[in-house]
Amino acid sequence: MLPVGAILVDFDGTACLHDVAEHLLMRFGDPAWADLDAAWLRGDMGNRETITAQAAMLEAPIEDLIAYALDHCRIDPTFPSFVRWARGHDVPVTLVSDGFGFYIEPILAAAGLGDVPVITNTWRDRQIVFGNGHGECIGCGTCKMRAVLEAQAPTDRVAFVGEGASDRYGALYADVTFAKDALVDHCRRDGVAFVPWVTFDDVRRHLDSVSELPGPVAPERCPGWRFP
Repeated sequence: MLPVGAILVDFDGTACLHDVAEHLLMRFGDPAWADLDAAWLRGDMGNRETITAQAAMLEAPIEDLIAYALDHCRIDPTFPSFVRWARGHDVPVTLVSDGFGFYIEPILAAAGLGDVPVITNTWRDRQIVFGNGHGECIGCGTCKMRAVLEAQAPTDRVAFVGEGASDRYGALYADVTFAKDALVDHCRRDGVAFVPWVTFDDVRRHLDSVSELPGPVAPERCPGWRFP
């Protein structure tokens, strides 16, 4: 039996080897998209505000955007077998993304993973609907803290796998966090005990070998909180 009852995984740069949104903005967006990213990383803007402005920059038809994503951005080759392994232990794997959202299901379908659940934002004519946000905070579009807490309710313990700044708030509330790249520094600053990883084989080996988990930091209020 695995020590967790659910596994939440970021998409861009995690389940997918590439940051798909970044690739689309570089190919189809206004160069000012990078300034918005910098403002978000400084904390001057919330992610919801940032991706709303960036989505408006993508003027190509959505069919062209999806085709480009399928041609240039591929799933981590260790992810499909990881999903099958987790399911063999009756542990669901769910993708949680605070990106544009529209390209995730096509990329999953192309990889034979069309049945993997996805929690993300909804794209409508270059506007984004935040149906998985927090009920009060408007900092993030998809609230990864909420996703972790809702997964914990029926399963008790949750693993979170990520790599970027948008994963910080999921990592704070997960029972065990697997971190690489920018998420490592966030975990260190926030006091989150994390497991370094490179491929999903590393995540699998760790979950196969432990019974005790560090548990969540779980601050009373998420540090990314923004009022309307």
